[in-house]
Amino acid sequence: MQRVKTGDKVVVIAGKKANKGKTGKVLAVYPKADKVLVEGINEITKHIKPSQQNPQGGRVRKVAPIHISNVMLADPADGKPTRVRVKTLENGRRVRIAVRSGEQIDS
Repeated sequence: MQRVKTGDKVVVIAGKKANKGKTGKVLAVYPKADKVLVEGINEITKHIKPSQQNPQGGRVRKVAPIHISNVMLADPADGKPTRVRVKTLENGRRVRIAVRSGEQIDS
């Protein structure tokens, strides 16, 4: 089971100073590359050559992936970073639990 999933709220704990401490929503997870795409974090400027679709070309702001070890799940109780534990319920369903508060992340 993945610790971080698409749609989760995460806190950046390491990396560029401009991004450290920021909170964002996970847009995509790339498990083979161990990277995540977080909304508003690690934005880059990509230079686009003029083409049929974009005749003017120019510069486009784009979100780049960040390594999964640089983010932690935000605790649902207080929004601070927390580790994640996986627990199996009595009906056999596996859910993620925030270690910090003990709250269930998956509904």
